[in-house]
Amino acid sequence: MASRRGTPAAAALRGRGGAGSRFPFVILVFFAMLLAPLIFFFGRGLHTSSYDNDVLPIPEKQGVGWRERVATQHLKYLFSKEVIDVIINSTKETGPYSLDSFRKNNLSASWKFVGVDASIVTNSEVNQTAPEFRQERPKINHYSQSTDSPAKLARRQLREKRRDKRASELVQQDDEAIVKLENAAIERSKSVDTAVLGKYSIWRRENENENPDSTVRLMRDQIIMARVYLSIAQMKGKLDLYQELQTRLKESQRALGEASSDSDLHQSVPGKLRAMGQVLSKAREQLYDCKLVTGKLRAMLQTADEQVRSLKKQSTFLSQLAAKTIPNGIHCLSMRLTIDYYLLPLEKRKFPKSENFENPNLYHYALFSDNVLAASVVVNSTVMNAKDPSKHVFHLVTDKLNFGAMNMWFLLNPPGKATIHVENVDEFKWLNSSYCPVLRQLESAAMKEYYFKAGHPTTLSSGASNLKYRNPKYLSMLNHLRFYLPQVYPKLDKILFLDDDIVVQKDLTGLWSVNLNGKVNGAVETCGESFHRFDKYLNFTNPHIARNFDPNACGWAYGMNIFDLKEWKNQDITGIYHKWQNMNEDRALWKLGTLPPGLITFYGLTHPLAKTWHVLGLGYNPSVDRSDIENAAVIHYNGNMKPWLELAMTKYRSYWTKYIKYDHPYLRNCKLSE
Repeated sequence: MASRRGTPAAAALRGRGGAGSRFPFVILVFFAMLLAPLIFFFGRGLHTSSYDNDVLPIPEKQGVGWRERVATQHLKYLFSKEVIDVIINSTKETGPYSLDSFRKNNLSASWKFVGVDASIVTNSEVNQTAPEFRQERPKINHYSQSTDSPAKLARRQLREKRRDKRASELVQQDDEAIVKLENAAIERSKSVDTAVLGKYSIWRRENENENPDSTVRLMRDQIIMARVYLSIAQMKGKLDLYQELQTRLKESQRALGEASSDSDLHQSVPGKLRAMGQVLSKAREQLYDCKLVTGKLRAMLQTADEQVRSLKKQSTFLSQLAAKTIPNGIHCLSMRLTIDYYLLPLEKRKFPKSENFENPNLYHYALFSDNVLAASVVVNSTVMNAKDPSKHVFHLVTDKLNFGAMNMWFLLNPPGKATIHVENVDEFKWLNSSYCPVLRQLESAAMKEYYFKAGHPTTLSSGASNLKYRNPKYLSMLNHLRFYLPQVYPKLDKILFLDDDIVVQKDLTGLWSVNLNGKVNGAVETCGESFHRFDKYLNFTNPHIARNFDPNACGWAYGMNIFDLKEWKNQDITGIYHKWQNMNEDRALWKLGTLPPGLITFYGLTHPLAKTWHVLGLGYNPSVDRSDIENAAVIHYNGNMKPWLELAMTKYRSYWTKYIKYDHPYLRNCKLSE
């Protein structure tokens, strides 16, 4: 038994051995757990070394550690090789996600994909997003170039060349597009400049010569402010400043003079501008008060407005006066002709074919004028365009002053086969103040006061509202003789009345065959939608006018009128005229002139003629259509811009001057030229 169980020492040893028999096993398990991952990763790394170099191609001499290889191996399961290339190539060496940072931070938390299963992120899905990274990839030097094969290097270089070529093509396309847009804009601006703005537009002038009057405007502004501060300095007793301002003001006014552009100014102007600017700055510091300055400027503006209104009225009066005067050349012509006429023997002062004067079967014209040259144009143009001049008879009535000149001109220059008859209105004994109301009114003290006070300086500066009616022609009976045609030509049945400011361009014999339908006057109507109707000429606040006439009735034109003298006598047209002229002695029905009483006298008795018979406006309207002028039988220079005046519009003057022979000895001696 002793031998079977052993000694106590052996028993103790067996007890420890039984308990310690498990100890070596635990140690082996511990070392296995410790060494297994190392063996696994080491073997795994050796197996995938070639693939890892493709994913992250870093030469061994740069010391890539095992941690980096482990991290790279994990990335391989999340992204494809192309995505790894994009990530590496799209980062800079010093950026937060550069290769150095990748090494130092050992894949920082920003690259951790928490809760993402690698099996879900497929290569196709990653490749769909890869172009977004490739579009913004900058060109960098790759670390792998030293280990790339020649084929890879060639492919990379080819890709870079293609990218550069594409970029240059895009830039060139952008440049070409910009050039096309600029050229299109230039062409559009050219078309706007010529079609809309016009040759003489303000916009064009300012762009051709930018601010040509900027200095002139600055000087004018300084002068205005100097006047304001001058008044305030005097009010506040700043005598030194007052004297200085006054001196500078006079200097600036002398330097400015009548200049309208900077080129008209003297070389000393810049110095005067600076001096005035210094004084104005000084005045502003000492005197500026917003309320005072505003009040002074408002007062100056009101004064300037009053001066402008006064000057406009004076200009209107003077322009009308100039329009109604006779130029020196025409006055010279009349005087020379008059002298030569009265030197003629009595037997040579008579016109041939006097038997035609009262022949009702011929075409008779009535022309009342004191202008020899204008009357000659009317007669010449009518005869030159007549089909048979021998059937035309011209009855000219003038005043005593021009009677000899009118006779002498047509004796020297007979109008072909046409007949001329010249009369003196002062020899019409029946035309007196007891018979003619307008003559009686013209001789009254009230009418003389109305006319002659207009020449007083105070009245001229203030300007009356009816300056246009203060016209010398209204004082002449030649203007009112048109209401007495049956008395002047008692044996005629029809007569064509012509003003002396017209030009005849076609044969007028057709007017004698126009059926007036029992009317007395045949005339071209002048009203449009709102112009030249009765309310423009007559005072419809007067009950006599309001009861008898329609304010919207259409007006018509004097200047070319065919009158039926038989019907005139039957309806006593002259008596109607006398009635209304007597009622207008105080000018309550109309102002002055012959058109308003003509509208009243022939109201309901006027037959409208075709528009082509008579075209008006060449004496005031610059936009009469050229085709209307050329198609018209008669063109009328009604208005202030008569063709024999310097005021005439050049574009219309040739229609008148072509009927004048400027090489005539009388015209040359009086220096009349085209």
